[in-house]
Amino acid sequence: MYTLKELCFYFLKLGTWGFGGPVALIGYMHRDLVLNYKWISEDDYREGLALAQLAPGPLAAQLAIYIGYVHYKIMGATFTGLAFIFPSFCMVVLIGWAYVEFQGLVWVQVLFYGVSAAVIGIISLSCYRLTVKTIRTDIVAWIIFTVLASVTILLESEIIWLIVAGGFLMVLAKSRQLINNGSGLLSLLFLQLPVVLTDSIFIQIAIFFGTAGAFVFGSGLAIVPFLYGGLVTERGWLTEQQFLDAVAIAMITPGPVVITVGFIGYLIAGFPGACIAAIATFFPCYIFTIIPAPYFKKYGKKQLIKTFVEGVTVAAIGAIAGAVVVIAKKTLSDWFTVAIAISTVIILVRFSRIKEPVVIAIMAVCGLIFKGIL
Repeated sequence: MYTLKELCFYFLKLGTWGFGGPVALIGYMHRDLVLNYKWISEDDYREGLALAQLAPGPLAAQLAIYIGYVHYKIMGATFTGLAFIFPSFCMVVLIGWAYVEFQGLVWVQVLFYGVSAAVIGIISLSCYRLTVKTIRTDIVAWIIFTVLASVTILLESEIIWLIVAGGFLMVLAKSRQLINNGSGLLSLLFLQLPVVLTDSIFIQIAIFFGTAGAFVFGSGLAIVPFLYGGLVTERGWLTEQQFLDAVAIAMITPGPVVITVGFIGYLIAGFPGACIAAIATFFPCYIFTIIPAPYFKKYGKKQLIKTFVEGVTVAAIGAIAGAVVVIAKKTLSDWFTVAIAISTVIILVRFSRIKEPVVIAIMAVCGLIFKGIL
């Protein structure tokens, strides 16, 4: 049995070195905590992934919070969530300070050329491993996976009601096995932030980012369209270039992609703005995880609920796979970026001892050299 200190230390490391966005991060958690350390069971991991996908908020952060809850309840959820978020928050705040001091980060765009392609390779490999491990040879599961992946690719967004429908479809497909197995309870609770009319920039930041955390479903990348509309178009808090720089920083820093809200908050209102933006974004996902968690633990073992969760999980993985394709289409812009992505996958498969941050650093240098030659 692991201790809470060991679990917090793991998430502290993952928040410091975990590159690749939500797909890669949930893949690391499965590889380390389920397969290698065997701290978390496969069933607990799947329940956490299903709950994280069903509830609004950043996927990887919610899964980390749920994993902390499994054996250490609210205290475990609280400390693992903080440990996971803290390192990357410190990084984006420091980058935000440098950004303001030096009036923009030109080198980010150059680094992003090689880094983003390497990230595509990492998340593609993580998604493949997660898919094969979860779906296996189940025909119905492959159908759900294919539909969700296709819809996500075509619409370039994750559709939450289709993910839920995947759970019901799995129940219908296996209904004969469930007739005599009883029923269970699946509870989702929703919070609504109060609308406070005030001119205080800090309260405006809290309301805006709290709404983003409470009502945006899917992976961390799903929050980007919402943030763009509110920050650039409606409020004018950021320029177009500042927003693009924020997205770039989200991709090249470790930890949850959504932590870029700390960088954005710093640009709007300095360090207090960074803290308020981060707290407001992550607090709803914390609440949406710890409140339904007991019901998942209590009723999740019932066959009906397990089948529903299986369907939701498969649908979620399909949506994630589709999101990988969408990101790849926009990121791999030429033959060199394609070569970097493929090389990243080959290195990680053939040389398992080489860790992802090392590969990203190598590919960043390759991108800098290539751009320098051009």
